[in-house]
Amino acid sequence: MKVRVERKIGEHVLSIETGVLAKQAAGSVLVQYGETSVIVAAATGAPRLGIDFFPLTCDYRERSAATGKFPGGFLKREGRPTMKEILTSRLMDRPIRPLFPDGFFDEVQIQASVLSSDRQNDGDILAMVGASAALCISPLPFRGPLGSVRLAQVKGQFIPFPTQDQLEESDLDLIVSGSTSAVLMIEGFAREMPEDRMFQAIEEAHRIIRLLCEMQLELIEKAGKPKKEYVLVDYKPLRDRLIAGYLAELKVAKAILVKHDRGQAVKALRERAKIDVVSPQVAGGAANGFSEPDFVHVWHALEEQAVRELILAGTRPDGRDHTTLRPIHCEVDLLPRVHGSALFQRGETQALITVVLGTGKDEQRVDGLLEEYSKKFMLDYYFPSFSVGEVRPIRGPGRREIGHGALAERSIKPVLPDPDLFPYTIRVLSDILESNGSSSMASVCGATLGLMAAGVPISNPVAGISVGLVKQSESQWVLLTDILGDEDHYGDMDFKIAGSQTGITGIQLDLKIDGISPAIIEATLRQSREARLEILRAMLSAIGRPRAEISIWAPRLLRTHIDPEKIGLLIGPGGKTIRAIQESTGASIEVEDDGTVTVASHDAEGATAALAKIEALTASIQVGRIYEGRVTSIKDFGAFIELVPGKDGLCHVSELSDEYVSSVADVCKVGDVMRVKVIAVDDQDRVKLSRRAAMRELAESSNPIPS
Repeated sequence: MKVRVERKIGEHVLSIETGVLAKQAAGSVLVQYGETSVIVAAATGAPRLGIDFFPLTCDYRERSAATGKFPGGFLKREGRPTMKEILTSRLMDRPIRPLFPDGFFDEVQIQASVLSSDRQNDGDILAMVGASAALCISPLPFRGPLGSVRLAQVKGQFIPFPTQDQLEESDLDLIVSGSTSAVLMIEGFAREMPEDRMFQAIEEAHRIIRLLCEMQLELIEKAGKPKKEYVLVDYKPLRDRLIAGYLAELKVAKAILVKHDRGQAVKALRERAKIDVVSPQVAGGAANGFSEPDFVHVWHALEEQAVRELILAGTRPDGRDHTTLRPIHCEVDLLPRVHGSALFQRGETQALITVVLGTGKDEQRVDGLLEEYSKKFMLDYYFPSFSVGEVRPIRGPGRREIGHGALAERSIKPVLPDPDLFPYTIRVLSDILESNGSSSMASVCGATLGLMAAGVPISNPVAGISVGLVKQSESQWVLLTDILGDEDHYGDMDFKIAGSQTGITGIQLDLKIDGISPAIIEATLRQSREARLEILRAMLSAIGRPRAEISIWAPRLLRTHIDPEKIGLLIGPGGKTIRAIQESTGASIEVEDDGTVTVASHDAEGATAALAKIEALTASIQVGRIYEGRVTSIKDFGAFIELVPGKDGLCHVSELSDEYVSSVADVCKVGDVMRVKVIAVDDQDRVKLSRRAAMRELAESSNPIPS
C-alpha cells in the first residue's frame, strides 16, 4: 500500500513515498521535489566474521536517461562513479553513521538513484533525505530521523532547496544535516561570508530540518516496520580488566609529545596487554573468554578514554593548551621548473604544493544531469601512505582524497580572479608528505601560497583550520584548535573552516556523536577565526602578495574580442589564415563563438606578434585614421590599397597628390607601401582613401606652427 507524506518547502512540494517500489529492501522511499525524483533503498546483511567496525556503504548514482539524454562517449552505459556521485555518497554517509549504536556491525548498504531530473533541482539533497527516511521505516536500529537541506543566499535572503539558476547568483551554497534538536553535518561554501551571518544561515537551515524530521515521523507512524532487537556484545568484563591494569600507563604514553614516539609507546603497551588478556591456547584466543577481535575493539575504546580524560583534564597529547596552534613554517619557490610551488607545514602535517598554468584547451569539461560546464580551476589532493609511516598499495584516488580535494578547491575558488582578467586554466596539486591532523586545511593554506608565488592575482589570501571537540555532557565540553590525528580519531568533532580575513569561504563539520548545539557551533566559528588570522599572518611573512609576473616557464596568454561576424575571416578557408598566424609566430590561438580570442605562447614576443596580426586582420576601418597600406592593384582612376589583411580601399587619382597626376603609375606601383587616410566608408562598406590628406596631416604634426 502506497504511503505518502509531503510539505511545501521553498518553491515546491517535497514528497516522500513508500510501499510501491523496491519492497524487498529493508526500507525504500521515493523522494520528489519539483520534477526531480530519487529512489533510495536500504538493505542489510549479517556481519562478517571477526569484523570490528560498522560496514556502512552509501552509493549515489545519476543516469543520463533521467534527463532524456544518452551518456557521452563510445560506451552508452554509465560506468565508474563521477566526482559528483562520489561527493554525494559521502554527504549521505557522514550524518547517518553516528546514529547507529556502538557495537552494531551488521552490513548496511544504502543506494540512491536519480530516476528523473528537471535539471534545476539537484538530486543530492533528496538522496540524503531519502537515506534517513528509508532507514527510519526499516527494522534497522537507526536513531533517526534526520533532515538535510541546501540553503542559498540571494540578495540577502535565504532560500531553501534553491534551483541551479538561483545558486548561480547566490553568495552561499550550504548543506546542513541534523535532527530535531541538534546539527550533525555541515558542508558549505561562501563568498567570504562573515561568521555571524554563517551562523544565522545554519540556524535557518536547522529550522527547515525540523520540518523534514516531522515528515519522517509521520511516515514512520504510517509505514514504519518494528525495530529488530539486536544483541550487542557485552564487553564490560574485558573493559574493566584493561582499565584496571593499563589505563594509567596508557595515559602516560598518550602524553608523549612526538607522534612517532607516542605511537611506539602505545604499540608496546598494547602488545603487552594483548598477551595478558588473550589466551594463545585456543584458536582465536578463548581459554579466558577474551578473543583477539574483542581485545582490538575494547583497546580502541580504552585509547579513546585515555585521550579524552587527558584533554578534559587540560592536557593535550602534544602539550598545547586548547587554543594554541602548532608551529607553522611557510616557504615558496621550492621547485625550479614548475609555475609555482610552496610548502606549508603546521606541526607534523606537511603539504607540498605545485601550481600549473594552462590555456583554455586545458579546461575540464564536466557533463552530468545538469547543464554541461567547464572548470578553469582544479585542486587535486594526494595522500600517499608514507605520509603516516604506513605501507599500502598505490591505486587511484579514494573517496577521502576526492572529498578533501573538493573541499580545498571550493574554499579557494571565491578569491580567484575573473577569467576575463586572468584567462589561465589553473591546476593545483597538494601532496601530503606528512600527516598528523587536518591535511585538507594545510592544502588550503599551501594552495594560497602557491598561487601567490605563481603570480595568480587572488583577491585575498585564504587559510584553513580544524577545530575539535571533546564533549562530556551538555554543560561540560572543550574545543580544540588545530587538532592532531589522535584528537580527530578519538574526539567528537572535526570542524574545518577556511576563509580570508573578511569571512568564510569553506566550512565542513563531521561528528561522531548525535549532534551539537548552537552554542558549540557559535563558539567554534569564533575560535576558528582567531586561529585563521594567526595563520594568515604567518603565511604573509613568506610572501606578502601575489607576484606581479607569472613564471617564465608558464605560457603567455593574451586575450582580445573581435566581431563574431569576422571569425570566418580570422580562420580563413579551411583554417588557412589562422594556421599561417600560428606557424609564423609559434603561438596557439583559440576562438570562441562570442568572438573572444585567446593567444597562448611560451614567449611573450610570439603572443604579442600573433595578437597584433589578429587585431590587424579583424580591425574595423575607422574614418579619419591614417593607415600604412600596400598597393595591390593600379587602375586608370586610382590605386587599390590593402589596409589590413583582406580589406582594401580606393585612393582616387585626385587624392594621390596635391599636384596634378596624369597617370597613377607616376606615383606608385603594385607592392609599394604608402600612408593613406580613410576619408569615408559608404553604405556598402567601400572605403575611400586619400594619400594627399595623410601627407598634409603628417607634415603638420611634425612641423607645428609656433604660438
